[in-house]
Amino acid sequence: MADISCEKHGGVRLITIHRPDKMNSLDFAANDALIDIWRAFDQDDDARVAVITGEGEQAFCAGADLKTYTLPFAQSPAPEFRRQYTNGPGFGGITRNLDIDKPILAAVNGFAISGGFELALACDLRFCSPHAEFALQDAKWGFHACDGGLIRLPQIVGMGHAMEMILSGERVDAEHAFRIGLVNRIYPQAELLSKTMDYAQMLATRAPLSHRFAKEVVRRSMGMHMSEALQWESRSFRDVAFSEDLQEGLASFKERRPATFKGR
Repeated sequence: MADISCEKHGGVRLITIHRPDKMNSLDFAANDALIDIWRAFDQDDDARVAVITGEGEQAFCAGADLKTYTLPFAQSPAPEFRRQYTNGPGFGGITRNLDIDKPILAAVNGFAISGGFELALACDLRFCSPHAEFALQDAKWGFHACDGGLIRLPQIVGMGHAMEMILSGERVDAEHAFRIGLVNRIYPQAELLSKTMDYAQMLATRAPLSHRFAKEVVRRSMGMHMSEALQWESRSFRDVAFSEDLQEGLASFKERRPATFKGR
């Protein structure tokens, strides 16, 4: 079995990290395979929603190995570092320089640590099992998060909660994660993947253009002045107004039937 798999379930793609003996950490080969899968998902018009999870019940993803992944990058010559890391896709692909305007869900089935936590943060929704734990442990080892953790975590949970996790490096459990808005749902371990897939299938019935345009607005408006962000939102709304999907949505409402969206 490949380290990373991608299964088709209608409009949903289930992406699984198959390295349970390594706590689903990513080496270079697995990281590159995941990047390729994300790119294929982004370019596939039939793929509307993605779910990412880890094999087994111990870990979602424990990040990257310090010796074989992190240190070679961090200590590489500056031009090489910039070429491969700063300017390329981040850890797990979607953490940097690979913007995908389709819904992505994380089914966090155990430890989501450092780079693995940052991978979960890069998803739009996070569902987890009761024994899931989350942490940016980098401060314990002498560096700090570098794949979006310092940027996304405050946006999701607020500055105070984020700084507590960033500065301490301590793990937080599922209940604490839910209280601070880090995860959207907690499901029993045996139901986590099926519940997440059910939610993803529901999202796949929604208008894909609406998802893409809305997610782009949310992503690009971060840091904008309010007036500029509101103008961007209005322009995006008008673009959607000329879509076939909107006409189908209005027709389905009048005819009291489920809409069949085509992404056009």
